Amino acid sequence: MSIPPIIVNAAKKSWHWQWNQLMNGLAPCDEKGNYLRPISQKLNATVPEKNELLDRPKNLLPKLIIGRSCPWAHRTWLIFQLKNLKESLNLLIAKPNPNKGLWEIEEEWMGCKSLLDIYQLCGSPPSHRATVPALVDPIDGINQKPKLLGNESAQLVEALDKWPSSEKNIDLNPIHLQKEINHWQDYLQEAVNNGVYKCGFARNQDAYDEASLNLFHALDKLENHLQKNGPWICGDMLTLADIRLFPTLIRWELIYQPFFCCSKKPLSNYQNICTWRKRLFNFPNIKETCDAKAWRNDYFGALFPLRPSNIIPNGPDIAELVN
Repeated sequence: MSIPPIIVNAAKKSWHWQWNQLMNGLAPCDEKGNYLRPISQKLNATVPEKNELLDRPKNLLPKLIIGRSCPWAHRTWLIFQLKNLKESLNLLIAKPNPNKGLWEIEEEWMGCKSLLDIYQLCGSPPSHRATVPALVDPIDGINQKPKLLGNESAQLVEALDKWPSSEKNIDLNPIHLQKEINHWQDYLQEAVNNGVYKCGFARNQDAYDEASLNLFHALDKLENHLQKNGPWICGDMLTLADIRLFPTLIRWELIYQPFFCCSKKPLSNYQNICTWRKRLFNFPNIKETCDAKAWRNDYFGALFPLRPSNIIPNGPDIAELVN
């Protein structure tokens, strides 16, 4: 027996209203339905003195807190791996709990079970959103309690590039390229890194069409740039510009294309971008930062307004996909 049209239409209107209420909490928008990323108060990231840091015992080293699924945290994890910072920095993994609306840490630390607990332990004001990535020092010589050293990914990747280490490491933000690095960072952050969310969180067709147009225009521009000026975004050197973009493009086929409807063209159409992505993916210790299962679980399984069934789809092996 078919359902009467009046009931179907009433259900659609009711669900659309409820969907908008849920989306207002998940992904705010302007009056035209365009996604607006929430603004949170951020700290100016600080770096401890090398001699003081390297003399510490392992258990008193600062903690870099990341989430496997978060692209912003992924940036900092990449720096941690590329520069081999494990001797001067500890890694702490957090997992999102959508039912509680917070990040829970995998291993309890200083009596804290969540990132919110850690923020409160550090005395951070409520205006600081307790989200990953975060950098925390268990030792604050002035207040004798843990201190939040940074909570914003763009600043943290710059801080971690300068992080004290016993090894001689590559400079990902050389002075002679900083203007170009910042140019591409500013452009790609809004056009691509945030652009995929503008597609996925658009409230109506016009907002989506505009977001999709701008996103793929940026990819076209990047593809042409890499063809003429590659192999890296700023030429011959791997820089922070590459690090800041990689987490978005490595998630493309598994998350953003199917889930956020970034589907105007397959990424495979962009030969130079795919070659660039493969080159960075195959750097030592980078593959282990790419946890496709965690990505699918936390996007498809947690973003209820976009996928009420919470069904987590199967996906290809990421190494086979990229290579």
